[in-house]
Amino acid sequence: MKVLVIGGGAREHALCRSLSLDPDVTALHCAPGNAGIADVAELHAVDQLDGGAVAALAASLEADLVVVGPEAPLVAGVADAVRAAGIPCFGPSREAAQLEGSKAFAKDVMAGAGVPTARSYVCTTEAEVDEALDAFGAPYVVKDDGLAAGKGVVVTSDLAAAREHALSCDRVVIEEFLDGPEVSLFAVTDGTTVVPLRPAQDFKRALDGDEGPNTGGMGAYSPLPWADPKLVDEVVETVLQPTVDELRRRGTPFSGLLYAGLAITSRGVRVIEFNARFGDPETQVVLARLTTPLAGVLLAAANGTLDSLEPLHWREDAAVTVVVASHNYPGTPRTGDPIEGLEEVAAEDAPHAYVLHAGTRRDGGAVLSAGGRVLSVTATGADLAQARERAYRAVSRIRLADSQHRTDIARSAAGE
Repeated sequence: MKVLVIGGGAREHALCRSLSLDPDVTALHCAPGNAGIADVAELHAVDQLDGGAVAALAASLEADLVVVGPEAPLVAGVADAVRAAGIPCFGPSREAAQLEGSKAFAKDVMAGAGVPTARSYVCTTEAEVDEALDAFGAPYVVKDDGLAAGKGVVVTSDLAAAREHALSCDRVVIEEFLDGPEVSLFAVTDGTTVVPLRPAQDFKRALDGDEGPNTGGMGAYSPLPWADPKLVDEVVETVLQPTVDELRRRGTPFSGLLYAGLAITSRGVRVIEFNARFGDPETQVVLARLTTPLAGVLLAAANGTLDSLEPLHWREDAAVTVVVASHNYPGTPRTGDPIEGLEEVAAEDAPHAYVLHAGTRRDGGAVLSAGGRVLSVTATGADLAQARERAYRAVSRIRLADSQHRTDIARSAAGE
């Protein structure tokens, strides 16, 4: 099978790494990719938001499957263009991807499907914003209605800050604060059948102790030893399957990866948000535990044959990923700094720990930073404590000037 992956972050590196280990994959391509993906896939320059260009590239490569990684190409309709060219594609249509592209659309779908979520208001005027903030009170949860790369959400007890963020958006969703720990659960779906993956937890705040601004994610771990063993079945029954059924009923079937961001509240499971693609950095730890070859799972979703797929197989090992970010992230990050120590990790820590590239590029023989989140250092172990120890030992070998990373990823869950 020839596979083309669209995207260039750590999520796509994790996908490419898993696909490169799949015996059914005979050729692996990625566009545009990054310095690390180049080690496992052939890279191609393409505008990933141009559906025609992506479809033309896939056709020229005679790809048997295209996997669209990021949300922006999905919302732009790239999967539609690939499918229109007769090529199987893993990723929802433009219309179905509005589940992530519009918070208001997602709320409407959840209402139609009877999915438990936070009470909310959709606001377009200053008066509506003030009314909603007053109705819910602190802490305030304010979400830009459109795509914001994981950074369009403000959760604060500061009314002025909440109001400022709300008024900076064309349309905003203001909702009640949900208490309790958060869980990320992915499911592969062909629009009818739903196949859940293993749950993970990520860390959105920039600093230890969940302090600092929201980011795209600073680390993740799986499994969740504190979670109810029945959680996955419950979420499939009350959230994922009803959502897939509702979208199909509306004539916008969702085929691809449905990501549910959940809060385990004192009143039960509630949906915080949906995403229309693999999450980053949760993908890094979830795929580290999957033993079923990935390509066949994604192709079955693209072809509508998930109902005939054998049950997925998983390692019992735990996995932890720690994001190494550039100076000043999540503000305007400094880029162009050399990254050293990658060879040391490969020599000293493999196969239990490895580096997945996010914002990197090559300059001759050097690897340079090229984004905010630069690397995802991922490790597995017999339990979370061992996976944590291996991940942070590998992080300690990385040298990137003025870089930052959290030191508490999975610490509490590991019992430390």
